[in-house]
Amino acid sequence: MKWSRNVAKGIATFVLASALTACGVVSSGNDTASKPEKKKDDKIVIGFSMDTLKEERWQRDKELFEAKVKELGAEVKTLAANGDDAAQLSQAEQLISEGVDVLVVVPHNAEASAAIVEKAHKEGIKVISYDRLIKNAEVDYYVSFDNVRVGEMQAKAIVEKAPKGNYVYIGGADTDNNAHLFRQGAMNVLKPLEQKGDIKIVYDQFSKDWKPEEALKNMENALTANNNNIQAVVAANDGTAGGVIQALAAQGLAGKVPVSGQDAELAALQRIVEGTQTMTVYKPIKAIATKAAEMAVALAKGEKIETNQTVSNGKIDVPSVLLDPIAVTKDNILDTVIKDGYQKLEEVYKNVPKDQWPKQ
Repeated sequence: MKWSRNVAKGIATFVLASALTACGVVSSGNDTASKPEKKKDDKIVIGFSMDTLKEERWQRDKELFEAKVKELGAEVKTLAANGDDAAQLSQAEQLISEGVDVLVVVPHNAEASAAIVEKAHKEGIKVISYDRLIKNAEVDYYVSFDNVRVGEMQAKAIVEKAPKGNYVYIGGADTDNNAHLFRQGAMNVLKPLEQKGDIKIVYDQFSKDWKPEEALKNMENALTANNNNIQAVVAANDGTAGGVIQALAAQGLAGKVPVSGQDAELAALQRIVEGTQTMTVYKPIKAIATKAAEMAVALAKGEKIETNQTVSNGKIDVPSVLLDPIAVTKDNILDTVIKDGYQKLEEVYKNVPKDQWPKQ
């Protein structure tokens, strides 16, 4: 039997397509992967992609998040990139390839981490942005603190100590969306005072990768440019505050110029009770780690997540859970971080004569 060239070609095409379909190669065309449903006896696995574990604060997040996920009957796979965008993307891809059910991400770079969301979604894996918001991506959920409020708390505490004079703002990493929110909150307080003529913002700079040594350089530059005529410093976190205070100490100004912070790190609390740092913002890590763990496991089970706000990330309004931060000074350390068991009295006051310790 003799076929025309077109008929023969059609049969060949049909046979090839059938073979490829049998091998699972041919798709329907619009290929958005959906994650296969888990059997009831399959254990849920949560991927935790972290920016860094170099700071005390993030070590606590890791420990508390992992403990809560395990308490809820699931497993955690945690990888930390230590401030390397390429490494974080590679680690996220590893977690995705290992078949995690939900990916929780603490982004180092708010913009670059959008690629993580895209890759996860292609495999049917939902993403929760933890503490820091991933920008310009269809993030499923965001859990954090009210970070504009954090900046407002920092500025208000410093204004109480120095209602007039030259102000310095030492921010965090320009690549971190939270750093911009902290600055926004601080400027909500400081800009009106500057317009009134009460204060003057003489230096305003981000610190690369939140590094204390970058904050130290910034503060040295601010002091040099203003002949040490600085009355107040709003520093975005405790690491940057440490760099600021080091620069002030070199000029004999530590303890004379009020400095803010954030994260309630042990070193910062020690500085507060010693008198060189004015305040820190306590973001109860147990609260955010517990909430994120509960959200991740519920999401893996297909359960509804209750949120209290939406936050725009430049692409969508992300369903969010925002928790309340707490301003901590020497006056309320005992009733906040120590009462919560976040830090121990003997550790916080170890450099202070024992007769000056508060009574519990």
